Amino acid sequence: MKIGNELYRKTLLTVSGNPLVEKLTLRYGKSLARKFIASSDLEGALQEVKQLNAKGIMATLDHLGEGITGLEQAASYRNEYIRLIEGISKSGVNSNVSLKPTQMGLSLNKEVCYEHIRAVVREAKYHRNFVRIDMEDSPYTDATLEIVKKLHKEQLTNVGTVIQSYLFRTEQDVQDCIQQGISLRLVKGAYKEPASIAYQNAKDVLWQYKRIIQMHLDHNVYTAIASHDDKIIKWTKQYALEHEVPKDRFEFQMLYGLRMQEQAKLAEEGYRVRCYVPYGTMWYPYYTRRLAEKPANLMMVLKNMGR
Repeated sequence: MKIGNELYRKTLLTVSGNPLVEKLTLRYGKSLARKFIASSDLEGALQEVKQLNAKGIMATLDHLGEGITGLEQAASYRNEYIRLIEGISKSGVNSNVSLKPTQMGLSLNKEVCYEHIRAVVREAKYHRNFVRIDMEDSPYTDATLEIVKKLHKEQLTNVGTVIQSYLFRTEQDVQDCIQQGISLRLVKGAYKEPASIAYQNAKDVLWQYKRIIQMHLDHNVYTAIASHDDKIIKWTKQYALEHEVPKDRFEFQMLYGLRMQEQAKLAEEGYRVRCYVPYGTMWYPYYTRRLAEKPANLMMVLKNMGR
C-alpha cells in the first residue's frame, strides 16, 4: 500500500468537510474546478460532448448536485435531467446520463426519490437512452441497489448503477446484479469509508477490482471499467486479448479533465471509451473527491493556477 497516498486521500476528504474550507474553496476555487467541470450550463456541456464525439469518445453527462435539503430541489433536478435527455436527443450527441440518488431526494423521502428517478428513466427509455445511477457513500448502498432492481422489475431496464470495489460486500453485489441483468460501472471507490466495511489497503482494493472486472468478462457481460490507473487498463487489455473478449464487449471510462490524451489514444486503438462529463454550479463535493483520489490530481490543478 502507498501509505502516503492513502493518508493524503483521507486527510483531504476530512478537511474538505470543514465549513470554512468549503466557504473559501467556493469563493476562490471556481477557476480551478473548471479543469474537471465541462460547463455551468447544459448548452455548454453538450458542446463539449460534441468535441469528444469527434475524437471517437462517448460520454455520460452528469448535472452536478447531491445532499439536497428540500424536496423542491429534487423536483428541480428531475426536471433538469428530463431537459438534459431531450437535449441529448435533439443535438444527436453520443451520450447517456448519470445522476445521484441523493439529488433526487433519497435522504429525505425514498418514495419521492424513486418517483423522480423513475420519471427520468422513463424519459430516457422514450429517447432510447440509458441512465446510470451513481453510487454514493455506504449509507445509501442498499437503497440505491433497491431502486435499480425495482425499476428493472417494472421493465425499465435502461438503467444501471455503480459498484465500488473497496467495499467488502462488493463481490456478492456484483454476482446478484449479473444474475439480474443489471448493468454496472465498476470503480475503486472515492468516499471515506470505515475499516469495518471497506478495504483500507490499496492492494486489496486493486485485487478486488480486478476480480469483479474478470467476473464480468468471464460471464460475457458488457463491462464498464472506470479507472485512470494504467495498471488496470493494461491488465484489462491483456486479459481481454488472452480470453478473446471482443473490444465491443467492454469500455473504459474516465473523467472529464483527466488524461484526455490517453482517452483519445484508447479510442484510436479501437477501444470503446466514455468520458464522464459533469456540468452545473454545485461542483464542490465532486471537485474535492477528484482531488482526493490521488496527489497528482491536486498537483495538476496547482500547476494551472497561474495560467
